[in-house]
Amino acid sequence: MLVKIEQIKETGLQLNEPIGLNLLGEVLGGDGSGEDTGFRATAPSTLKASLKKVSGGVLLEGQFTANVTSQCKRCLTDVELKVPVAFTLNLVPKSLVRGDDYLKDDESVMEKKERSQGEVGGSFELEDADQEVFDGKVINLDPIVREQLLLALPMGTVCREDCKGLCPQCGINRNEAKCTCETKPVDPRMAPLKNIKLS
Repeated sequence: MLVKIEQIKETGLQLNEPIGLNLLGEVLGGDGSGEDTGFRATAPSTLKASLKKVSGGVLLEGQFTANVTSQCKRCLTDVELKVPVAFTLNLVPKSLVRGDDYLKDDESVMEKKERSQGEVGGSFELEDADQEVFDGKVINLDPIVREQLLLALPMGTVCREDCKGLCPQCGINRNEAKCTCETKPVDPRMAPLKNIKLS
C-alpha cells in the first residue's frame, strides 16, 4: 500500500485499503516467513486511514480490525478474536530529521519551528503523536500496518475468564469434564512418607 505525497491534497486524503490474508499471515508468522506469534488470521481486513499535511510532514490516523484465532493459554482450545487496531502517527520526511530546510520560499528554520509548535492535528497536540520517518515522497503503509497489529495483539488469550484449564496430571479439559485426580499432587520424593504409620 503506497501513497504518493502529491496524492494528499489540502483537504487531506481518505483511504479504504484492503489488507489481504497474505500480509496478515506474514505479520502473525503463521506462514513460516516470520516469528510465530501464536495467532492466525481468519479473514482479510480493511484499513480506514486519513492523511493530512502538517508541519512539513503528514499526520496519519488509521484503524482496522483483525480477525484472528489463537489457543487459550489455559485449556488450549481455539479462540476467535477481533483485535481492534487504532493509531495516530506523525510521518516526518528524512529531510526534516536531518535538519535540511524542507520548506519552500524564504521561510527560515526558526519560523518553521515556531509554526510547528502551534500546529494542532485534530483535538490534540501534534507532539503527542508517535513519529515515523519516511523518504518525503512515498509513504509505505504496509510496515505501519505490521507494526501496529503486533502492538495491538493481546499478551495472552483465554476462551473465557473462568476457564478451568487442563488437569496437570491426566490432561483432561476441566471445562468439559471432571477428573478424579488429586487437586494437590504429592511430590514423588515425599510419596514414601504417606506409608508411615504413627502409633
